[in-house]
Amino acid sequence: MPGVLLITGASTGIGAATARHAVRDGWRVVLAARSEDRLESLVQEVGEPNALAARCDVTEFSDQERLVSQALERFGQIDAVFANAGFGAKRGFLEETPEFWREMVLTNVLGVAYTIRATLPHIRERGTGHYVLTSSVAGRRALPGSFYSSTKWAVTGMGESLRQEMRAAEAPVRVTVVEPGMVDTPFFDNRPSDALEPDDIARVVMFVLGQPEHVDVTEILVRPTSQAS
Repeated sequence: MPGVLLITGASTGIGAATARHAVRDGWRVVLAARSEDRLESLVQEVGEPNALAARCDVTEFSDQERLVSQALERFGQIDAVFANAGFGAKRGFLEETPEFWREMVLTNVLGVAYTIRATLPHIRERGTGHYVLTSSVAGRRALPGSFYSSTKWAVTGMGESLRQEMRAAEAPVRVTVVEPGMVDTPFFDNRPSDALEPDDIARVVMFVLGQPEHVDVTEILVRPTSQAS
């Protein structure tokens, strides 16, 4: 039975698409992002009884703790966590600014770790749950000059580390790393052609969450048909 799904990076792209699919499938959703206006619009779209908008900067652990508290106060439980917040950078180690790199690492890596840390006490106490982490094709192979790729390698490794921790603790908590190829999201300044749509990844997330409890889908790599590598 669907339950409560917490989504970071929920205001646009993959996060927003997943929220729409989840509510259609019977989930209640906790939507976290820095953009309150977009979150509120999404709540109105999917139906206010089914959704909670919570402003959250994933790089601030106190924000993430408050997010969990708001979710539990509203819905009483969290059944699944989609750690999806992240952004990219131009390739080239002489591109972007060091400050931009710092924000990307804080969001893409530390933000995911903070989401896990803030939610894990509740998930462990309940004795069940499911984490889905957004990595990337770039988290499976190094891309020339891509510091973004390095952050996604970290997310891929984090997912496996969390999965192994749950197995060592004999906790029936599942962990899935989703690794999209090129997706037409606000990630890109210029809209790509022949890319996946956010809905494509949302359907993958819902497929994973819909598996029986004894099925742990560890990793899903999904590319556009036209993407060679």
